[in-house]
Amino acid sequence: MCFRILAPTTYIFFASAIPVISFGEQLERSTDGVLTAVQTLASTALCGIIHSIVGGQPLLILGVAEPTVIMYTFMFSFAKDRADLGPNLFLAWAGWVCVWTALLLFLLAVLGACSIINRFTRIAGELFGLLIAMLFMQQAIKGLVDEFRIPERENIKALQYIPSWRFANGMFAIVLSFGLLLTALRSRKARSWRYGAGWLRGFIADYGVPLMVLVWTGVSYIPHDSVPKGIPRRLFSPNPWSPGAYDNWTVIKDMAQVPVMYIIGAFMPATMIAVLYYFDHSVASQLAQQAEFNLRKPPSFHYDLLLLGFLTLMCGLIGIPPSNGVIPQSPMHTKSLATLKHQVGYEECSEILIFDQYLTLPFK
Repeated sequence: MCFRILAPTTYIFFASAIPVISFGEQLERSTDGVLTAVQTLASTALCGIIHSIVGGQPLLILGVAEPTVIMYTFMFSFAKDRADLGPNLFLAWAGWVCVWTALLLFLLAVLGACSIINRFTRIAGELFGLLIAMLFMQQAIKGLVDEFRIPERENIKALQYIPSWRFANGMFAIVLSFGLLLTALRSRKARSWRYGAGWLRGFIADYGVPLMVLVWTGVSYIPHDSVPKGIPRRLFSPNPWSPGAYDNWTVIKDMAQVPVMYIIGAFMPATMIAVLYYFDHSVASQLAQQAEFNLRKPPSFHYDLLLLGFLTLMCGLIGIPPSNGVIPQSPMHTKSLATLKHQVGYEECSEILIFDQYLTLPFK
């Protein structure tokens, strides 16, 4: 049983960690280094562990989503130009936004607002999932285009930023990106290959995605001595124990310094975030509990929305972006725990999801 759990665990770990690290790098650029991948990873880890223990739907995957990154980017753009707020009090003001958001989520949960989700058809959830997927693709394309440009706050006279080396860096990034994408998609279908032993095809199908991440990361280190140090560009993550890096975790002491006008004004972005989390979290829960997955126990929308309010409050008070149920990782997680049975006939080929006993245990 432990060996069978290892494959989906490894798969969903990479499927969750890679976007969160990318979002952290995006936040680092958008917030001038105030928030980094350290904070996004910390939020995902803390919220994920707490939800897996006391959440009503342990199959749901929590993480810092792209809509959260967009909202924090807009909030920082608003705060940095205010003389009485500025970058120094941004996290404290964002903490007040999270306080208002948590209160609104508490109110939605107590009033049973999640019952409205049942009135939406399946197409509404799939369209929202399509929106999230398009945001993923948009950021991926934007990231590839940025590989041809000079990053902000960098020395433009450095060797790796001359036009020829920038072009080489961008082309190498395209090779690595499409190489990882194509090989990962191909490895997921290894069970249907006509060559190779059965155990080998099963191993590649189960562990192909994390293996391809490791393989293409290794490929990125091949041109080591013949190119400048900054090619290819790599993610930078500050040491969380370095001097000054722990300021985020003690942001609660600065919340009293935020002017009252901005504390009241924080209700406006909090309303947008609360509505976003209400729909995003509920749709992610719904997609992870689809009828074809044959889960025996009912979902827990109201309780999980209440728990999300406490998690959002916790994240705001320690200066990290909050996490919520994410798409497409949540339905991917449920499907990765399934046992696939292939029935091949002369006229049709169908795939039936058969869940093991551990998927039908009562939810907490």
